[in-house]
Amino acid sequence: MSAGTTVEQRREQFHRYGPHTMLGLAVFMSWLSADLVGMSQGEEYAAGGLVAAAWALQVWWNRARLRLPAGSWSGGVYYVLRSAIGFTLCWCNPFFSAYAILGYFDVGTLLPKRFVRAGLLFTAATMAGSQSGSGMPPASLVNWVAFIAIFALHVALAFHFGDLDAREAAKDRRQTETITELERTNTRLEQALAENAALHTQLLLQAREAGIADERRRLAAEIHDTLAQGLAGIIAQLQAAASTADDPPLARRHLDRAAGLARHSLGEARRSVHNLVPAALEADDLPGALRKTVGEWSERHGIRAGFTVTGTVEPLHDEVGATLLRIAEESLANAARHASATRAGVTLSYMGDEITLDVRDDGRGFDPAALPEQGGGGGFGLGGMRARAERVAGTVTVETEPGLGTAVSARVPLVRPA
Repeated sequence: MSAGTTVEQRREQFHRYGPHTMLGLAVFMSWLSADLVGMSQGEEYAAGGLVAAAWALQVWWNRARLRLPAGSWSGGVYYVLRSAIGFTLCWCNPFFSAYAILGYFDVGTLLPKRFVRAGLLFTAATMAGSQSGSGMPPASLVNWVAFIAIFALHVALAFHFGDLDAREAAKDRRQTETITELERTNTRLEQALAENAALHTQLLLQAREAGIADERRRLAAEIHDTLAQGLAGIIAQLQAAASTADDPPLARRHLDRAAGLARHSLGEARRSVHNLVPAALEADDLPGALRKTVGEWSERHGIRAGFTVTGTVEPLHDEVGATLLRIAEESLANAARHASATRAGVTLSYMGDEITLDVRDDGRGFDPAALPEQGGGGGFGLGGMRARAERVAGTVTVETEPGLGTAVSARVPLVRPA
């Protein structure tokens, strides 16, 4: 673009100062050759008047063209008057052709397109007459032949360079249109970037709010799955201890269980706050932790329960193992608290790229459609299990009918430790 601007500046300087320079050169050459070409005194006076008119015309045009719109008829008037003055000056002295040749340079910008060839022909005739040897009109047959030959040469050259100029002008227009379109595109791109920056800021804010909400849901689910269940177990053991006050050894066992549940719940609460893995997974892998969890649950509630592992056991990412362990704990807690079950079974299946956890009981079941919406005062049972599974790209399905028991199935990707 800098090179294009330089060319435009040079063109502007030529159109502004070139005619004055060419006129001055023509006057100087004509003054030196006045005796050589035989200019009469009348022709010298006429040439002086025409030179003054040419200078005034150029001064007017230099001022007017900056105020006039492109394609104004004033440009055609200026071109015609200048060409007429140049032709007349060449009639007085052929060396004024140094001024008349200007008609070749700006005909495409001053005249309408349909008059460009006429302007070129007139300028070619002027130049041929001044170069044919005797001025205008030709004085002899030889001068006429020379005039015709030179005129033909000028016409051929003028039309050839006119076509080149037209192509160059078209190229300049296309370049200008391309630059304009690029500027519009850059403007649109800048607007899009500004909109993207605003959208990025909004997305960051939404992501932070979503992260806060997700952490709140995580803590709520952890509190429900650890503290709430632990407190419920402690209350049950304390009630059992109170009801067996006449049997101190049995009451002591219930109290010991209550104390153990309290210590376990306190540890799980601390781990939930710090987003650590459950205590059961620190010493064992998932099958071992589930086996202990099922055994402790069965002993605590007096319900027969079995645990089975199928497939090849593989190490799991902590988040996957914690998710399945919490789902198993919640499912067993629901079976003991709501289902009045007498038997329960937990199956952990390693199936290639997936791992499934199935918890079944023979309790009274329930109607899923009759469950209340999860809310501020509701539980985190089924909704919490589904939310946990979704965090690791898994799913939880529940199959149950009143009186026919309940089956909870969790399916998650088998993600190995990093």
